[in-house]
Amino acid sequence: MEGNNNWKYLIKEETVSGLTTLLLDIKNNHNQDELIEKIKDLETQISKLQKTKKYWLVWEMEKEPEQIVLDCQRKLPILKEVKDKFLKSDESWKANILIEWDNFHALQVLNYTHKESIDLIYIDPPYNTWNANEWKYNDKYIDDNDTYRHSKWLNFMSKRLTLSKELLKENWLIFISIDDNEQAQLKLLCDEIFWSDNFIANIIWQSKTWSSDAKGIDTITEYILVYAKNKLLPEFTKNADWYDKKRYKLRDEYFSERWPYYLDNLDRWWLRYHDSLNYAISIPDWSSIFPNWRSEFLNDGWTWKWWRQKVKWWLENGYIIFKKSKSKNNWWWVYYKNYLYSDNEGNLLERWTPHKNVISNLKTWDGASSIKNIFWFHVFKYSKPTELIKYFIKSVNLPKDAIILDYFAWSWTTWHSVLELNKEYWLDLKFIICTNNEWNICEEVTFERIKKVSKGYSNDKWAKTEWLGWNLKYYKTDFVEVENVQLIDDKQKLELTYKAWEVIAIKEWTYHEISKTPYFQFFENNKKLVWIYFIESSKWMDQFKNTLKQLSKSKNESVIYIFSYSEPEYSCKDFNVPNLRIEWIPEPILKIYKELNKKI
Repeated sequence: MEGNNNWKYLIKEETVSGLTTLLLDIKNNHNQDELIEKIKDLETQISKLQKTKKYWLVWEMEKEPEQIVLDCQRKLPILKEVKDKFLKSDESWKANILIEWDNFHALQVLNYTHKESIDLIYIDPPYNTWNANEWKYNDKYIDDNDTYRHSKWLNFMSKRLTLSKELLKENWLIFISIDDNEQAQLKLLCDEIFWSDNFIANIIWQSKTWSSDAKGIDTITEYILVYAKNKLLPEFTKNADWYDKKRYKLRDEYFSERWPYYLDNLDRWWLRYHDSLNYAISIPDWSSIFPNWRSEFLNDGWTWKWWRQKVKWWLENGYIIFKKSKSKNNWWWVYYKNYLYSDNEGNLLERWTPHKNVISNLKTWDGASSIKNIFWFHVFKYSKPTELIKYFIKSVNLPKDAIILDYFAWSWTTWHSVLELNKEYWLDLKFIICTNNEWNICEEVTFERIKKVSKGYSNDKWAKTEWLGWNLKYYKTDFVEVENVQLIDDKQKLELTYKAWEVIAIKEWTYHEISKTPYFQFFENNKKLVWIYFIESSKWMDQFKNTLKQLSKSKNESVIYIFSYSEPEYSCKDFNVPNLRIEWIPEPILKIYKELNKKI
């Protein structure tokens, strides 16, 4: 320690680092006078720190650790398909994914299958209200008698938000519904996880019009916090909902370009009358009409709004419409169309405003009613309306085949919204949803909702909705038991490889199994072929290569997952197959699980 003058530890900035360094010095230092001096200095810094005003979120993290998280130190989560719940709506190779079980386990698996692959996340977590039976922590319902309920909620949310951040692509967003019970804490938590610089908006949603039990000031709003992984990268769409829908409500064959329109009379009375605007227009009954329903030229002060050449162009391009009078024989009304995105010269307009952080035209009751239409009774008193989730998705310029994730999908509103958007806008959006099965809600409510909506359902005694399609794969989490996730023996590595084949199929979007032997397994979609080679041995490799060569001829891409205790020696040249990619298992899966367990 002689000559070392750098032993003042900046506890204020780096408390843990300072204490760790101090303890190391204490272990190696035998000069008691110097130790006493260091301890006094440390006490002085602690005293200053206690008097300093702090601005960060602090909660009791270790008062009661979450058991599900602790279990992952000795359990490796995998996914197993529930085959009798496969929903097949068409013959395509595409499928959406439902994962039933705790979302912490699901997010761990998705960190292997979909790391930096998700385009948008929407979640509706428990609000941590004073209501009993709302949410559980360590298998116990949290109520207002629990003095650590805020800490438990933050502990619960911080781990899941940390895991889900890794799933987002660099240029996309997460939307989080919340109310006043945890909004302030959640904002600080998200500032910490996603960084405050990536905060986009706190959307205020008027979720109801009034409360029957309100006293003093009636709370009728909830919030949606919006964060980006990188605030500079997301592209927002034009706000298509800014205009007056009661006025611009008519559509025609030009809607995709000109958008909706309203009608206005083509003739009018002018103070500045001019003969050039007083002329005959041919109408559908092959006669002619002058302004003010006249059948002949007359100066009564009435004219057409535009000159003859312009009206002729309007007639040829669908801007004029004729309507026969219901009250007067042989009378015709002549209207022109005022399009939202086209002026009277036929030029397309750029009319739009930014999306606002206030939503007032959608209510919780709309969501509850939507679900009631499906089941014929009220399943949920509070449920987000599909139009709300659709608005969030439409607010960003997502790719047509974007992947949407919801890992608090108890009512499946996100899934329903995605399917409706696919149908309305000819998109190819995919979804991954995760939920537990508390009170059999996944099997008896959410899964039933997707069945009904996918295939079409009767929403009253006479009407049947149109089917929304898409296939669904239903998975539950399973586990490979280990003593310590950081120390996996060879037998457990092989067990993980055999059990992880469905995880690999999800990662590659290849759900159709061709064949399986004790030594290798094959999957495919319409463009890709995937193999898993289970044995670290050359004994079966020749047979494997021959099968691979035959099956790969009809595919654009081939992928081999080779089991190995260490990095495999094979390369693409060893297989003589075009467009081949080789992956190693199970070490990349284990590496992600180990890193996640250290991080949380």
